[in-house]
Amino acid sequence: MNNFSVNLSTVFTEVPFLDRFKKAREAGFDLVECQFPYAYTIEEVRNELKLNDLTMVLSNLPPGHWEEGDRGLAADPNRIEEFRKSVEIGIRYAKGLGVKKIHCMAGVHSSNNQNVFIENLSFAGNAMSKHGINLLIEPINSFDMPDYFLNDIRQAEEIINSVDLPNVKLQFDFYHIERIHGQALSFFQKYAELVSHVQIADNPGRHEPGTGEMNYKEILLYLQKHYKGIIGLEYNPQGKSADSLAWLKEVTS
Repeated sequence: MNNFSVNLSTVFTEVPFLDRFKKAREAGFDLVECQFPYAYTIEEVRNELKLNDLTMVLSNLPPGHWEEGDRGLAADPNRIEEFRKSVEIGIRYAKGLGVKKIHCMAGVHSSNNQNVFIENLSFAGNAMSKHGINLLIEPINSFDMPDYFLNDIRQAEEIINSVDLPNVKLQFDFYHIERIHGQALSFFQKYAELVSHVQIADNPGRHEPGTGEMNYKEILLYLQKHYKGIIGLEYNPQGKSADSLAWLKEVTS
């Protein structure tokens, strides 16, 4: 399963986070990703990666106070210093865990500002480039995350072009793009040159492929032919996590 990484923040949630690494290995994965590893020490997470012979390919920057409603800091003009500290933390964890891609969430605050977002991405992109890390941004749909600042792929393209750094790229989540724009595959085809990481889930429900209305047979066939990167499984299993992987066994057999 070298082209697929399982997101340990959404899959195998039947067990505590640090136990999910073993579950990923038992399911045959070599690659994992997660949203926020920061509740655990670098040593704790690195130990699980080593014990289970796994590589972590992606994590997020610290998002602020998630339990209080924060969904990122990068576009908030009132929290620039806090954002810069989050970049330091994100880089430290990425270096310690061997992560080469970090997703930066924009935030939901009413004072969010695109110029601030661009300036913060420039700061973070330059800092990460010194360590060989790509910085990713991702449009997120407003149904699941109301008032999220970055909610249109055309907006993401404009921001990436304004930042104009080779390591600032697009994280393309087929579920979010389907909810925002519809016809997600056509948008992937249009913006593929900007994409550094892909994530998938079906719509509606954000469950595993095959549970909704999206044509994942067509999507995965296209990605197999035209996309050489990693496909992250960031979905919420409809039932047991192990059972939710049945579709993957079919496409990789």
